[in-house]
Amino acid sequence: MRDDALVVLVTAADMEQAAHIGRALVEERLAACANLVPSMRSIYRWQDAVHDEAEVLLVIKTTAARFAALQARVLALHSYTTPEVLALPVVAGAPAYLDWLRAQVAAEADG
Repeated sequence: MRDDALVVLVTAADMEQAAHIGRALVEERLAACANLVPSMRSIYRWQDAVHDEAEVLLVIKTTAARFAALQARVLALHSYTTPEVLALPVVAGAPAYLDWLRAQVAAEADG
């Protein structure tokens, strides 16, 4: 079953930055939740050099309708010049969880 739910991956420099981003997204109803996965090691090429650094992974749940606003907010809050923001479609999930997710990010939802 295809759904409008998305899982968005964002890497951050440390837990403080990841928590700041995750909390802002949830408080602003751009995400239903954000899981912070600490102690991740990233190896990547940036400006013609290979880097090997510790990062934190945010696993963020939202809907396709809220993705553009979520992405804009991540870009505004993030310290990286080019932060990772990758949206992956949810192809199936527990109906009750998906209903909860949608309710949390509904633009008209109140506190």
